[in-house]
Amino acid sequence: MNKRNKVKQLNRSADHRKAMIQNMVISLLRHERIESSVAKLKVARSYAERIITRAKRNLDANLANLDEQKKNAAILHNTRYLYSHLGDQEIVNKLLKDLANRYAERVGGYTRIIRLVNRPSDNTAMGILELVDRKTQDELKAETKAKREEKKPVKKEEKPKKAKKEKAAAK
Repeated sequence: MNKRNKVKQLNRSADHRKAMIQNMVISLLRHERIESSVAKLKVARSYAERIITRAKRNLDANLANLDEQKKNAAILHNTRYLYSHLGDQEIVNKLLKDLANRYAERVGGYTRIIRLVNRPSDNTAMGILELVDRKTQDELKAETKAKREEKKPVKKEEKPKKAKKEKAAAK
């Protein structure tokens, strides 16, 4: 019997299930759209909604009535919480800078599930989980391209490699 058990098992151990859902949410936040079975998407949706709501707590409107020290402590706590649950600094930064501002006026319902045709091999209900106000694929590609250009290291002057060979020949 499975009475009073709110956790969807998904036929996996607890560690495997936690890692799978965490990876699905990271992919959702990175690409703003993922495709999987509807059962997995329902679990990932609830986790993603809680993560986005936690990121929204760092906005100034939510911290307006706190003094400066408590405000900084709350921001640090929320950031550490997100990092411990996601483990990816890039995604945490995107959550805090982009997604929290995008969903500042929205009270909930940041994601939607679109049902697809059942998978032919095992007739599993498939679907797409996506963010409601998501960016297009072209905008996401342009953002990642800009980040890569920004992170490119400046090439240093190359030292001649002959110095090692000359030292070895001298010995």
